[in-house]
Amino acid sequence: MYPMPIDKWKPLSRRLYKLSLPLALLVWLLPMLAVMVTSVRSAEELAQGNYWGWPEDFSMWANYREALTASPMLHYFWNSVLITVPSVIGAITLAAMAGFALSTYRFRGNTLLFATFVACNFVPVQILMIPVRNLSLDFGVFNTVQGLVLFHVAFQTGFCTLFLRNFIKQLPFELIEAARIEGASEWTLFYSIILPLIRPALAALGILVFTFVWNDYFWALCLTQGDSAAPITVGVAGLKGQWTTAWNLVSAGSILAALPSVTMFFLMQRHFVAGLTFGATKG
Repeated sequence: MYPMPIDKWKPLSRRLYKLSLPLALLVWLLPMLAVMVTSVRSAEELAQGNYWGWPEDFSMWANYREALTASPMLHYFWNSVLITVPSVIGAITLAAMAGFALSTYRFRGNTLLFATFVACNFVPVQILMIPVRNLSLDFGVFNTVQGLVLFHVAFQTGFCTLFLRNFIKQLPFELIEAARIEGASEWTLFYSIILPLIRPALAALGILVFTFVWNDYFWALCLTQGDSAAPITVGVAGLKGQWTTAWNLVSAGSILAALPSVTMFFLMQRHFVAGLTFGATKG
């Protein structure tokens, strides 16, 4: 029932696998490599059509400096921080409590409520664009950081609840019963027993939600107008000119926008892997 280890494959299949893996990796990395190389090209080279050749004149510092100064990039960056951090904290907090309730308590409608959380993850977000925009206008949160935070918390909580409910379900129920027999309240049980045990899962989920919210462009474009509440993803798009586009500046801005999520992943890589494999084995 399990995949056969590569070492036990036939020699021809193993050789084809080893040859195709670097090729697939190159195809996957090619757009990112193109963006990185373009971010250090000069505008003159791009005007001459040198898109894929090795840069003749490295303009790394000039491009990145201009990308930071040609638009209020630092303002966009701070908006992204104000949107992403509360969204991650809010979604994970609500999901941890909901996951604990759905995995521990037996009540009428438990399965239906959990199925609702699961089903909402499969709704195409594009069809919600007009209703969500109208709601943000009706409640007066359109083009505000608070509106984007509320939106992301609402949309990410469903996925986070599905994620954490399954992790909490894997914990030995005897621990919960023992704590209740000892007289622990439900809040004490949640904070002192459940949260420490699912810490790897919380770390992995935090990285995923941080990446989802930080890299969001679609909803940031729908729910903001102007620069007051726009995150960095919209700010990078603002580097495009009306008649011509300095792709070296757009590429430099894209690299700057991607740095926080990439840095966070590498800093939390150990916790991320531990969270994904948590509960994969028993005994």
